[in-house]
Amino acid sequence: MRVIRRRLRSAASVVLARDTPDPRMPLPALWVGVGYLVAAGLWVITATEYNQLNKGTFSALLLAALVVAPVLLMRRRPALAWQVSFVGLIIAGVSVNAMPDAPWPWHPAQILVALLAFGWFGIHRRRAELLWALVLTGAVVIVFVKNPNSLAVMMLVLAVTITADQIRRRREAQRGLVEEEARTEQEKARRAVLEERTRIARELHDVVAHHMSLIVVRAETAPYRLDGMPDEAREEFAGIAAASREALTEMRRLLGVLRSEDAEGADPSRAPQPQLDDVAVLVETARAAGVDITLTLTGDRASVPSAVQLTAYRIVQEALSNATRHAPGAPVRVSLDVWPDRELRLLVANDVDPAPNGPVRPGLGLAGMRERATALGGRLTAGPGPDGFAVRATLPLTDDPLLIEKTDDSAADRR
Repeated sequence: MRVIRRRLRSAASVVLARDTPDPRMPLPALWVGVGYLVAAGLWVITATEYNQLNKGTFSALLLAALVVAPVLLMRRRPALAWQVSFVGLIIAGVSVNAMPDAPWPWHPAQILVALLAFGWFGIHRRRAELLWALVLTGAVVIVFVKNPNSLAVMMLVLAVTITADQIRRRREAQRGLVEEEARTEQEKARRAVLEERTRIARELHDVVAHHMSLIVVRAETAPYRLDGMPDEAREEFAGIAAASREALTEMRRLLGVLRSEDAEGADPSRAPQPQLDDVAVLVETARAAGVDITLTLTGDRASVPSAVQLTAYRIVQEALSNATRHAPGAPVRVSLDVWPDRELRLLVANDVDPAPNGPVRPGLGLAGMRERATALGGRLTAGPGPDGFAVRATLPLTDDPLLIEKTDDSAADRR
């Protein structure tokens, strides 16, 4: 008894199934107009035919409306479209006085719409609901279709069921593939950001280690360079040297953790990192490769901290690579403007929009450049503009976080 009640509840849930909101974009006005014209034509044809069979105008209009309604509801309300067509089949089967030799009491247009609504329902609903809809539709066929034709109609309904189920499975597989690709892209972007941060840490090691080594050397040699130093000062300098050495050791340990096992190239603790003066080498290399490039350097580059110089070099390097890849043959402008005791402004722009070679999407290179600028408290923007595609960066010339915050606040006030 419980099994019967559960089966009846399942069948009722199919009959009373509700549609979920359809997120698809609306159809063009032309297609909407064509759909309304088709619905109006079906309504006129079926209303005329049922009026001749029933000799009643109201019942004929009602049956015609039940035939046309699924056509209008099918796209956004597949469950309701099938429910209306199912009710229309039952009402027509009970009320239509078909001819004695007719194999079924329905108009051919109503049969076609019912099959389309049934298949559309199966595409957009779960398999269990489709099977229950098949059972209910089969019951209607057995009741109202004459015996010699019932088997053929059931085979047709079964074929529609199998086709709808296969289409639904294919749609689900494609949807799952799209979701998996989106997750893969997100994971690749996250991994790229982590790898870029690790690379930044490795490259900045040289800059920090250089300054720490100078602190150690100056602290250890201070007693020999300065005459008459008291013992308390000697002990203080010895403590500074010991603390600096310990900081260097801890930094090398941290770098060993960050360094990937397959890292290639020279040991970052020994290889010199590029500075602003090396940007000219980048430009000459690009010019030798046939790129029409101009370089503008203004301001005192000696006042720029080493970490800022390294970051600026890497941003220019990546921006030049993107420009030559997405807009080959386009003129490129590189500008580095040093504002004393304030910030370094960087610009890399190509005069031709890179759209002809494919749309420029936020890639791993742009993410890496933003990570480098953000690590120093700076800002970076990249995108098309009036003069083409441009990468702009602003890097503060201070290592003091408080000064960086004040600079950002003042910039926000100016905006």
